[in-house]
Amino acid sequence: MKKTLLILITTLSLSGYSNDFDKYLIPYPKNIKTTSGNNGPIYCNAKAEQVLQIFKKLCDLNMTGELLLPNIVYDIQSVRLGIDSINLQSQAYYIKIEEESISILGQNQAALFYAKQTILQLLSYCITENKPLPCLSIKDYPDFERRGYMLDISRDKVPTMETLYSLIDLLTRLKINEFQLYTEHTFAYKNHKIVWENSSPMTAEEIQALDIYCKERFIDLVPNQNSFGHMENWLKHDEYLDIAECTTTCKTIWGPSKRHSLDPTNPKSFELMQELYGELLPNFSSEYFNIGCDETVELGLGRSAPTCKKQGKGRVYLDYLIKLNNEVTKHDKKAQFWGDIIVNHPELIEELPENMTALVWGYDDKFTAGKDLPKFVTAGLDFYVCPGTSTWNSLIGRNQNAFENLKNAAIQGKKYFAKGYLITSWGDNGHWQPLSVTYPAMLLGVAYSWNYNEKTFDNLEFILNHYVYEDKTGNTAKAILKLGYADIKTNIPNGNANAFHLMLYRYKWTMDGFYQTKELNIEGLEAAEKEILAGLEILKDAKPQSKDSAIIISETEQAANLALHGIHLGIARLYAKDKATENIPKEVKEELVAELKPLIENHKKLWTVRNRPGGLKDSAGKLENLLNYYNK
Repeated sequence: MKKTLLILITTLSLSGYSNDFDKYLIPYPKNIKTTSGNNGPIYCNAKAEQVLQIFKKLCDLNMTGELLLPNIVYDIQSVRLGIDSINLQSQAYYIKIEEESISILGQNQAALFYAKQTILQLLSYCITENKPLPCLSIKDYPDFERRGYMLDISRDKVPTMETLYSLIDLLTRLKINEFQLYTEHTFAYKNHKIVWENSSPMTAEEIQALDIYCKERFIDLVPNQNSFGHMENWLKHDEYLDIAECTTTCKTIWGPSKRHSLDPTNPKSFELMQELYGELLPNFSSEYFNIGCDETVELGLGRSAPTCKKQGKGRVYLDYLIKLNNEVTKHDKKAQFWGDIIVNHPELIEELPENMTALVWGYDDKFTAGKDLPKFVTAGLDFYVCPGTSTWNSLIGRNQNAFENLKNAAIQGKKYFAKGYLITSWGDNGHWQPLSVTYPAMLLGVAYSWNYNEKTFDNLEFILNHYVYEDKTGNTAKAILKLGYADIKTNIPNGNANAFHLMLYRYKWTMDGFYQTKELNIEGLEAAEKEILAGLEILKDAKPQSKDSAIIISETEQAANLALHGIHLGIARLYAKDKATENIPKEVKEELVAELKPLIENHKKLWTVRNRPGGLKDSAGKLENLLNYYNK
């Protein structure tokens, strides 16, 4: 017989009283109400393990209706799942846990799936803390219709399928619904083997398998192929030289550059894209396609110069973009494109086809790219905000910049009603940073794409340890977060790299000629070294239990030791004549050689645990170039 109780509803204030299960919830729901009676909180009759058994099965089924349960087995009468597409907003779900029943409503099947993830997190709390399942109601919905994660697979690292499946599983639990693999030359196009043969590319069959895997988890695998700039891995081959904008060195805003961008005035450039699209796109079920077209820094400086002078650089860019879009439309897809070039020609934005989506990226802490959002609002064009993990050019992360960047992108994107929030994870200059140090920014960004809430940041260390590293000691996340903040100890201007990576990559460059390195000083580097060493000490006591636990420790230690080498090189340069690597005393160089050589060998050893061998030669080669420079 059902108990008769005086029931009170206690509403949680997001800034006030907090339940002890709050830290288990990611993304944090919009609204939670707990149920209390005269004697305090009311709990579900069923044991958490019983409910977990039910919901693990339900997560594999897209079922609706009422599941009647024998009380003698489950201690509750029913679990009800239903669709309410009228009263609930897009992707919204409603959970009600009572003493003898659990009810879930979703706006669609995806929303039901998201609700199940929240239930599983609550059950994780109950089982871990040995607590009963609280009676409560949750009403939740995302801030952004599209919530994506984009992984760079063109800067050396192409992950194994096992790594990709594992990453998708994690993103699934966090309610992500879009996934992209940034591609320049790492798809195995049939007629272009010379471009990808040393890169261990994705194949059509692998993409098709990933597409199915994502779709089953309500994730849209969006094809991605840069189509204008960043074509250097094609244009470095003489077979493609006739479509290069700059065949010899051009003076760009980046400095000297060649063979980076396509010549949009050459019909062969477009013909190549037609061929690539025709082969790539049939492998994806998504209605979208990211055609790239960012950072076309060579445009108007080489072969297209006469046309750009006559028509204007912005017009030439737009005309080529529209041609690409028309080709995408022929494949029944809608083009996404990076918005960094067209914003320099705001008078042309309104001419963009309405079916295109602008991806507005920005990676500084304030997300200053947000100033361009009104331009797309005025044009009536869909757009995403695209912050980043800030882990590239870092070795061990740049947490302070990343976390503020992700936060401000969410705030500004919501303010201007952005359609999507796409987190980018790049691999510039060797892709030396491991996946383990990318997790903190990844998780925080994914959570913010659903609901920006300070609770997520406050609970980040716990969330990482519980759901990613599976470390009951808490030390894995504690150590990795500490390492990710070490760069701020150097006290140099913020930029797209930290001091440790700058030293390893710009070892030939003058320190005084770059706005970040000219501020380096021994005191700041020593303070950062102390912080990294402290992080490594914490890591010694870490005990991750996740499937990738062994590599987590190894690759984090490797990244931290590379960062320490960058510090040691920086200090040696500050003492040397003209702060030049070549002027470091011979005996100090010998010490640097002895330190770097085993790090390079370890880099090679660890690479293939998560990634394919293609790209390793290039990545390790950048470190070997430094080693050889020491030995000159």
